[in-house]
Amino acid sequence: MENRKKLGSSDLWISPLAFGGNVFGWTLDESASFKILDSFLDAGFNFIDTADVYSMWAPGNKGGESETVIGKWLKKSGKRKDVILATKLGIDMGEGKKGLSANYMKQAVEASLKRLGTDYIDLYQSHVDDPETPVEETMSAFNELVKGGKVRYIGASNLSAERIKASNDFARTGHLAPYVCLQPLYNLYDRQKFETEYSQLVLEESLGVIPYYSLASGFLSGKYRSVNDLDKSKRGQGVQKYLDDRGFGILTAMDVVAREQNVPLSQIAIAWILQKPLVTAPIASATSEHQLSDLLHATKLTLTNEQMARLDTASDL
Repeated sequence: MENRKKLGSSDLWISPLAFGGNVFGWTLDESASFKILDSFLDAGFNFIDTADVYSMWAPGNKGGESETVIGKWLKKSGKRKDVILATKLGIDMGEGKKGLSANYMKQAVEASLKRLGTDYIDLYQSHVDDPETPVEETMSAFNELVKGGKVRYIGASNLSAERIKASNDFARTGHLAPYVCLQPLYNLYDRQKFETEYSQLVLEESLGVIPYYSLASGFLSGKYRSVNDLDKSKRGQGVQKYLDDRGFGILTAMDVVAREQNVPLSQIAIAWILQKPLVTAPIASATSEHQLSDLLHATKLTLTNEQMARLDTASDL
């Protein structure tokens, strides 16, 4: 794929869209997951993002399901070298399995490597902050994993800009590997935190940016227009917070742009993020070949300056 982008200061070249692995072992069973992963790679894309905790929230699951599915697919397909594989740690998985302490990180990475069926992780990320553990301990532990060849690069998600800056300052002082990327919540509706807290940090630290919830849990696909639509999928209840005047205003603007471009709303949402200069690659999930096709086509869509302005105005805080 010609339009791959360098992830921050790393030497990882990633496709302009990352596949979000939260659906594996939850809304997609193993067979369907294999098919959609095959299609994603066959289309020339290479970046898969998951986490150890996926999909612990689903009834009967205990966490690790997504990594396990990906691991089985990698073994079956033999495509490990074709994939940039990202996972995360830190969220409470029960039985004391949480945080960013050195001892726990050693356990967590081994568990993820085993589930993924690989001996290295391309991008290992702090999923949430651990305020009880000093950044010095966390960064030193990450670097032990890097030196040991278990991890190539490290990133951060849901840490404050202040904690990321402190982490990278320590890394520089000790000649350690720094965080090379940020995985923030960022989409047409959820703009404030990234644009006010993180944007300057991204520039100063030369961080890659791989936003999650690019479609706002499906709200920006346009299929949720009222509370009556929330039962349309298992993710519906996560959409209710977007059903307000601002949300409806965003959908109205997206409807106009979608008609002009003659594409679905989901493509407009992804294209808007991709045309933001600080973004490297948004993360999005699909549960069908049709949805995946929409997402992949969005990476080739160019919105006009007027269309970007319309969307910016509608989603302004």
